[in-house]
Amino acid sequence: MKRTAKSPSSARLFEEAHAAPPAGVHVANIDGASRGNPGPAAYAVILRAPDGSKLCEFAKMIGRETNNVAEYYGLVAALDYAASHRIRALRVRSDSELLVRQMQGRYKVKNAALKPLYERAKKLSRALDYFVIEHVMREQNRDADALGNLALDRGGSVGTASRPESASSAAPRTTTRVSENLVTRQTIRATYKGGVFIPAEKIDLPEGVTLDLEFRISKRI
Repeated sequence: MKRTAKSPSSARLFEEAHAAPPAGVHVANIDGASRGNPGPAAYAVILRAPDGSKLCEFAKMIGRETNNVAEYYGLVAALDYAASHRIRALRVRSDSELLVRQMQGRYKVKNAALKPLYERAKKLSRALDYFVIEHVMREQNRDADALGNLALDRGGSVGTASRPESASSAAPRTTTRVSENLVTRQTIRATYKGGVFIPAEKIDLPEGVTLDLEFRISKRI
C-alpha cells in the first residue's frame, strides 16, 4: 500500500524547503540580557515592517533569570506581538545560537526552565503562514542589545509598544511619555474618587510628564 506523507504546516514548509519568502515579511530582532547569569534580566524586541521601516520596539525586565531564559522571552514576545497584530509572515533574528538551533530542531532542549518557553514559541510559530529564525552576529543585533540593557538600567519597561497583557489583569496600566522616541510603561494600582485617581503607592515622575491611561476595573462600587 502506498503511503501518503502528511503535509507540514505552511510555516514549516517554507522553513524546510528554503522556499523564497512571500511578500510582506516582517523582521524582528530579539535579544535577552542577564547581569549575573542568573541575575537581573530583560528581553528586547525591535520589529520592522516589510519595507524595512521600524514598526515598534519594546523591552522589559523579567526579574532574576539567565540570559537563555531572557532570549526566549524575547522570542515569545515577538511572536505574541505578531499574533495580536495579525502579522502572518515573520523572520526572527537573534544572536543566541542556542535559541536559534533549538528552534530549528538542531539542538535538544534539556533545560527545564526553557522547555515551557520553547513549547510556547513553537506553538506560536506554527500558527504563522511563514516563519524563519536565523542566527546573526552580535554586532548585527546591537540595537536590540542596547534596548534590553536600557530596560535593565531603568529597572522596568521601555519602548514604543509592549506585549499583549493578560485579560485578567486588574490594575490600570499607565504609559509615561518621556520623550518623542521613548515610552516607559509602568503598572500602578489606583482608586478613583471624586473624579481623581489616587495612586495606592508613590509614583516618581518628572514634572509636566504626559500620561496615557488604559483602565482595567477590578472592583465596582
